[in-house]
Amino acid sequence: MSFSAFDHRCMAEAITLARRGLFTTMPNPRVGCVLARNGEILGRGWHERAGEAHAELRAINDARGRAGNKAGDAVRGACAYVTLEPCSHQGRTGPCTQALVQAGVAEVIVAMKDPNPTVDGAGIAALEAAGIVCRSGLMEAAARALNPGFLSRMERGRPWVRVKLAQSLDGRTALANGKSQWITGKAARHDVQRWRARADAILTGIGTVLADDPSLNLRLEGLDRQPLRVIADSRWRTPMDARILNLEGSVLVAGRDDMPLPETLHEVAECLPLPAELHVVRQTGHGHVSLVALLEALAAREVNQVHVEAGATLCGALLREQLVDELLLYQAPTLLGEAGRPSIVLGTLENMQDRPLLTLLERVSVGEDLRMRFRPQYCED
Repeated sequence: MSFSAFDHRCMAEAITLARRGLFTTMPNPRVGCVLARNGEILGRGWHERAGEAHAELRAINDARGRAGNKAGDAVRGACAYVTLEPCSHQGRTGPCTQALVQAGVAEVIVAMKDPNPTVDGAGIAALEAAGIVCRSGLMEAAARALNPGFLSRMERGRPWVRVKLAQSLDGRTALANGKSQWITGKAARHDVQRWRARADAILTGIGTVLADDPSLNLRLEGLDRQPLRVIADSRWRTPMDARILNLEGSVLVAGRDDMPLPETLHEVAECLPLPAELHVVRQTGHGHVSLVALLEALAAREVNQVHVEAGATLCGALLREQLVDELLLYQAPTLLGEAGRPSIVLGTLENMQDRPLLTLLERVSVGEDLRMRFRPQYCED
């Protein structure tokens, strides 16, 4: 399908607009819209947060506001460039397809179809039934990159998982005695806040809670939301005075359903009993909660992205089970020595072909530290 240079310009702007909702749209996808006619952009819009106007309606209202007394015909005959197929169902807001039809739009170009089962082609079908020309596939890869979590939840039934690590040059996350504050500098720690802000949930393990008593809350100026904080705690050992339980925002503690659950924990957190990871139980006699079951439970709660800040054991388990979609690594220009604690525990590897391979996506300096993003190569198979 052929698209003009102007089509590309308009869709690129729609994608830029969608990024404005990077920290706020969850659990909805980030969507941008540009309305144009005869080579002129008429209106722009993006979805900001769930329950508020979608990108298409905001673009229509923007165009009408610019047109003044011509508001009734502001976008009649225009083309709408939308980063995601418009919805055709009644949710917390009305159908975007209906708004486009009523506004008199003549054509809709979408970057990608919406895999949400409530849409999944129905939006385009509704527009075409109303006589609107529809084309799709313009800058699809860039549009998909806007919403890795939403697409993961819709297409795989589980959230997108990003593991964050901070380590020394010799691969250590803490001294042998557990002290780790601070490996990275202030700039890197602020940068981590922006990655937390992209997530619907922040996951850690009971080992980190007991050793470090972290807050794991979002401390970013201008944002008033807190991601769900999740503790993987197989034996329900989370202490009642843990800092994570006594801050604003919701906490979910996931433990094994065959372990006794302390009644008092229900008072301060939602408790989610899950099956144990059976193969780990057979090998060690201990065993953590099923991480697949945990991620599926989070997806059922409309969690799109999970940001993991945990110890070597949980991070290693997620990687071994091929549940990590992205690795976010901050490397500090320091050394902690051979007795320091490792960043990931993978167990003993017998063969080189068993080692996880990573593809480097990005390498940037953040203050005095280096931030690298990797994608496990099993994700590319």
